[in-house]
Amino acid sequence: MNHKIILASKSPRRQELLRLMDLEFRIVLKDVDESYPDNLTPEEVAVYIATKKAEAFDEAITDEIVLTADTIVCIDDLILGKPENADHAIEMLRLLSGRMHRVITGVCLLYKHQYHSFYDVSEVYFGKLSDEEISSYVNKYQPFDKAGSYGIQERIGLIGIERINGSYTNVVGLPTEKLYRALEKL
Repeated sequence: MNHKIILASKSPRRQELLRLMDLEFRIVLKDVDESYPDNLTPEEVAVYIATKKAEAFDEAITDEIVLTADTIVCIDDLILGKPENADHAIEMLRLLSGRMHRVITGVCLLYKHQYHSFYDVSEVYFGKLSDEEISSYVNKYQPFDKAGSYGIQERIGLIGIERINGSYTNVVGLPTEKLYRALEKL
């Protein structure tokens, strides 16, 4: 793949995944309002926000691929965004403890004013977490930049996640398998 890629994300996890894929990219950030209409399904929300992020680049970029993504955590159709503070993070992790939730990442590739969007869904099964495990994790890792208040690659994921149905990299924040195939088609 010889296309130049702009990654519109400050996520160190997404940056690392692209590096591991041997893709060359540069990072360009733009502030985007991440609100969405209330009538969308969780899958539509992830794609809507990813596309909204790409739209911020449409007039300025012509010969590069702009890659945007948005990851959400969903339990019983309740979307868990990024926590507002430590108490909110603890509340989210208690909700996820002992249950299955879905991680949905919407991806948008903008190339020559054409939008190519897709999403991936992974089912994540958490074992029962104690209040001490949850509090310790939140205090040490401060997961305030992560949907659902956790990173699968961090301690809480290592000790708490019993199994995943679907893509591991999707849970990290970018479904690399689907991304690679989509880039091949451009």
